[in-house]
Amino acid sequence: MRFRWDWLRPVVLAPYVPTIGPVHPSVLTEDLFTDTLIAASTERWFLRYDKDIRWSETKDEVVLVEDIVHRPGETLIPTLSQRGNGLVKVHLYGIEPESVAAATELAQKLAAEHGAAKARIVRFLGPEAPDGRGTRIQLQDFRTAVCPAPDGPVRPFHEWPADVRETFASFADDLAADGFAFLYHQMQAGTVGPVLTAVLDGKVAGAIGPMEIRPDAIGTPQLMPQYFGVLPGHRGQGLGRQLWRAAMYWGQVNGAAYQLLQTEVGGPSDRLCHSEGLRSLGFTYCETT
Repeated sequence: MRFRWDWLRPVVLAPYVPTIGPVHPSVLTEDLFTDTLIAASTERWFLRYDKDIRWSETKDEVVLVEDIVHRPGETLIPTLSQRGNGLVKVHLYGIEPESVAAATELAQKLAAEHGAAKARIVRFLGPEAPDGRGTRIQLQDFRTAVCPAPDGPVRPFHEWPADVRETFASFADDLAADGFAFLYHQMQAGTVGPVLTAVLDGKVAGAIGPMEIRPDAIGTPQLMPQYFGVLPGHRGQGLGRQLWRAAMYWGQVNGAAYQLLQTEVGGPSDRLCHSEGLRSLGFTYCETT
């Protein structure tokens, strides 16, 4: 099937494509949505611009093509992930009053059919929404602002002395819930780009990375999302901002045109991005059915 853009575009309130995630508004077309259907029929292969291609050989989440609901005013796109005990998500693009009930019913039906333990619906709000909630999609445009060179105790990981680099293992364990244990494993394997680290008293206190640039769906260089964290004992001292600015400087001087981020509304990263002047593109939020 193909999506009708005259049906879908009016109800896409935020630039988010199922299985792909946030995309730059300039590449938001029906082709991106249709690409996810093609990928679903090719043994879980990645699309060339999928950000998750860095971490795995096969795509975990795929669109359930035969169960899509597509009509004027309402499009429901269900996906299935086999991770854990299975998760069905129905992405709701719609303005009809009955759309939430329809998406909930579809999510529960497909979870039962596929033996998935969880079922959720994903909803969207535009950037102007007064009750923005869930996750905010943020845009850092390197073409419209100058990112200053960083200051403070931040360098690429490999530039620190060996005794400092050895402390990253403890840092990664402390922030394992934020993905740093996984990242450290990738760093040891040499499969990722640079990781910027902040060091205090001879120990790693914060990090952001990996720093990698990949082309988006139309070939524009995009700075990919990073893991970002500071040890609890060093928060509130401006270290996170120093790391953030170092990452943005790296992206700009290495040729990235932009970066997309997702931040929890009202959380520390959300407040940081707001204070740094990033543009809000809209909101996504999940509801368990």
